[in-house]
Amino acid sequence: MTVDSARNMDPGDLPKAEFAFPGPLRDLLVAAILDGSKTANTALLAQYEHEGESLPSVGRRSAVVDSDGRPAAIIEVTDVRVVPLGEVDSTHARDEGEGHSTVERRRADHEEFWHSEEMRRALGDPCFTVYDATPVVLERFRVATHLHGAS
Repeated sequence: MTVDSARNMDPGDLPKAEFAFPGPLRDLLVAAILDGSKTANTALLAQYEHEGESLPSVGRRSAVVDSDGRPAAIIEVTDVRVVPLGEVDSTHARDEGEGHSTVERRRADHEEFWHSEEMRRALGDPCFTVYDATPVVLERFRVATHLHGAS
C-alpha cells in the first residue's frame, strides 16, 4: 500500500489501536506516537488470549485512537515477537517512547500498569501478576499517516 492510499483509507474501516486505557496515559502515548518517539509497544500475551484477539502481524494497519475514541493516526506493524518479559532489551524500552532511561524503570512502570485494578479487571483475574517468564508481545510499528484533527 502506498502512502497516498493510506491517506485515502477510512480509519473507521481499520481495527482500533488502543494504547492503555482512556485517560492521561493514553494521551501521553498517542502524543508520543504522533511525534515519532514511540515506535514500539509491549503488551501481555494474556490480554490477547483473554480477548480472543489475534496477534498483530507485519503489514497490519490500524487506527490509533485517543482517549475520546477519535482516530489520531494510522500505524503499520513492522515487527512482532513474543518473548518472556525478562528478555525485553533496552532498545525496545527506549523505542516505546515513554522516556525510560533503563529497562528496570520501564519494567517497573509496566508492572504498575499491568498490576492495576483496571488491568486485572480487564483480564478477569483480580490477582494477575507478571514474572520474568510472562509472555509479552513486542510490537514495532511506523506511522503510515497522521490524521487531520488528531489530538
